[in-house]
Amino acid sequence: MKRLSNIFIAAAVSLLLTGCGLYKKYEQKEYAPANAFGVSQDVTDAAGGASLAQMSWREFFTDPLLQQLIEQVLANNTDINSARIAVEKSEAALKAARLAYLPSFNFTPSGSISSFDGSPAVKTYNLPLQMSLDLDVFGAITSQKRKAKAVLMQSQMREEAVRANLISTTAQQYYLLQVLDLQLEILLMTDSLWNASLETQKSLWENGKAYSTAVNQMESSYLNVKTQIVDTRRNIRATENAICRLLAITPQHINRSNWGTAALHHPEAGQGDMGQRMFNTQFLKIGVPASMLECRPDIRMANYAMEEAFYNTQAARAAFFPSITLGGTVGWTNSAGDAIVNPGKLLLNAVASLAQPIFARGKLIANKKIAKLTEEDLQKKYVQTVIDAGNQVNEAMADCEAAREKFAFYRRQVEVLHEAYTGTHELMDNGKANYLEVLTAQESLLKAQLSEAMNMYDGSEAVIALYIALGGGTK
Repeated sequence: MKRLSNIFIAAAVSLLLTGCGLYKKYEQKEYAPANAFGVSQDVTDAAGGASLAQMSWREFFTDPLLQQLIEQVLANNTDINSARIAVEKSEAALKAARLAYLPSFNFTPSGSISSFDGSPAVKTYNLPLQMSLDLDVFGAITSQKRKAKAVLMQSQMREEAVRANLISTTAQQYYLLQVLDLQLEILLMTDSLWNASLETQKSLWENGKAYSTAVNQMESSYLNVKTQIVDTRRNIRATENAICRLLAITPQHINRSNWGTAALHHPEAGQGDMGQRMFNTQFLKIGVPASMLECRPDIRMANYAMEEAFYNTQAARAAFFPSITLGGTVGWTNSAGDAIVNPGKLLLNAVASLAQPIFARGKLIANKKIAKLTEEDLQKKYVQTVIDAGNQVNEAMADCEAAREKFAFYRRQVEVLHEAYTGTHELMDNGKANYLEVLTAQESLLKAQLSEAMNMYDGSEAVIALYIALGGGTK
């Protein structure tokens, strides 16, 4: 008998020592590559110092009207409110997981009336308070609690990702409105000038100094400007409606300032030629890849997903070990076995149970294997998430550089074409140039002006994309 007792003790100690490994905490194994951004060392050195991502969105977007708009979006948007609710749900789940260490109590009163073969009725009652406590010997409850915390962190990161996306989208739509206003201003000015040219051609035709074809060509170009004005106004309405949808309000006018009245991301960008300095990479401090890990919500969310999978594996392992439950009952009853006592007496009961899985039709082995494969899959997805993030930074930097280079070309092109248009118009007035040359100069100038304005928007969009790609917009 003593030998059998020693065997049980040895087996219990062995199980306890084996189960200690189930309390191991998660440690991140995957990190960002050294050159995740893929940019040249010169750019990295020039952009050293604090990263853009460390700036709050109120510091990054200095336009007061845009700041007010973003605040309204973050307060009213349906997606961000859903993300907040998801966080609250995860917090409730984590609270429940933490309380799993405590015993559960149930009050289950019962009573009965019985009579046999016409005998007097016998009344019995029980007023028990039952208690049950699961002992977390092998870490099953601990793993569930840590898993719940990882799920909560994923919910919080998802909320930050939604926040950053809303800030980015709102800012991009706002700057698109500004550029569309600028293009509309250019088109209205062109409409006025071309209308004067058309009236001049009509006057020359009426006096026999121009052909009707010249008037028709001039009128065709003038009407084309009219259609572009209509399209631009329609685009303005569509953009305003898109912002209203973000605000979760009915369509209405969106207040905005004029393009270029506020620096986009950096006080230095507002000095001198804002368009040129806005896209200059020497003012775009990207930081190092390690900081991106701390700022981007999708990367942190991928890390917490790996943590959740790790604790799922721990829980799957813990399922192979026995579960130990302590239970007890304390209460008042008038039923004492075969006898009925009145008044009632105090009832005490204590139970300890152990359940050791032996054969579960392969479910425990399958669950463990699935959890381990899921953990491995999420580790690979984490690496891919980091690579994708670095690619987004690289693309945004390339777009900034392209917008900066094209800005100078467009600026010079507009200057040259404006001189060409003015000179050609004077030559036509003096009879030294025909209407086709004037039309060509007019259309080329208008196209260049509109392209210059859109390039400025492309540059601002690239800077915003870089800010978000580095993990900005979460503060």
